[in-house]
Amino acid sequence: MKATWNGVVIAESDDTVLLEGNHYFPEASLKREYTSFSNHRSSCPWKGQARWLSLFVNGEMLNDAVWYYPEPTDAAQEIAGRMAFGQGVTVA
Repeated sequence: MKATWNGVVIAESDDTVLLEGNHYFPEASLKREYTSFSNHRSSCPWKGQARWLSLFVNGEMLNDAVWYYPEPTDAAQEIAGRMAFGQGVTVA
């Protein structure tokens, strides 16, 4: 699987976890040179609190495009150490 945005591969791995329609990539597969800090947080009743990152590629910013659960609940341990993508990032 590849996650791409603005013509650049952001993450690539054959080891993703599909959960609620989202592919969670291993954290190590994320190309950190394309990420930027975000203050955004969200909460899921069964997965826990998510933190977000923005993407900065070819001079363009995509806010809050990557999320992860730094301390997922026991029920969501399969996504520990993994990141998912949204908001216009193509995963295929």
